[in-house]
Amino acid sequence: MKRIFQQTLLLSAIAFVCMPLTGCIGPNIKGYKTKPYTLRGIRYHPMTPREALGHREVGVASHYSEHFLIFPGKTATGEKLWPWTRVAAHKTLPIPCVVKVTNLKNGRSTKVRVNDRGPFIRGRMLDVTKPVADDLGFTKQGLTQVRIEVLSVGDGSYRIR
Repeated sequence: MKRIFQQTLLLSAIAFVCMPLTGCIGPNIKGYKTKPYTLRGIRYHPMTPREALGHREVGVASHYSEHFLIFPGKTATGEKLWPWTRVAAHKTLPIPCVVKVTNLKNGRSTKVRVNDRGPFIRGRMLDVTKPVADDLGFTKQGLTQVRIEVLSVGDGSYRIR
């Protein structure tokens, strides 16, 4: 048992030292992801960048689980998803885009970059990472009612406001 703990501790230490290096290496995202897609028999049609600008929506937000400490997950844009990452998932917004999210139960708001698809659970509109849920004050509850407003779409030279 002690040996397993030591190995886990060693792997965690190695991952912690290497994390800053991996954060600098990421996919080169060009343009926007607006291609229609089908998941579990449902066809989704993402908005165009122009349609999305200023888009407002009210719905339920949830937050990602924390299963990516040592081996990060990847988003729809191919970016790594670390525990401290401040991103969100939406089914039909063009990705990447930046939205203002307001928790309607406590009034807290924050800006977040949408770079993933989901949540694919009925009745949920937005899925955010834990740091975003912490900022919005709903980590313990797991779900909350939010309003989103699209502030900009795209990155770099593809960014429109």
